[in-house]
Amino acid sequence: MFKVKTFGSEIRALRTMKELTELDVTVNNFLASENIISVISISDTATTDDKGETIGVVRVVCYEIK
Repeated sequence: MFKVKTFGSEIRALRTMKELTELDVTVNNFLASENIISVISISDTATTDDKGETIGVVRVVCYEIK
């Protein structure tokens, strides 16, 4: 069975690398804790405010479970 999980993270000026690393850790912990056979795809998309400035990131993971 294929499933999709979405993760989100706020991006603040001068803290981007820390926030992206925390997002990586969150996703990796999820993948390690579930009964996952394989990861099909991982995709990141930036979210913006009304001025077009990046304010966050959404990571979508598609995976297969037993």
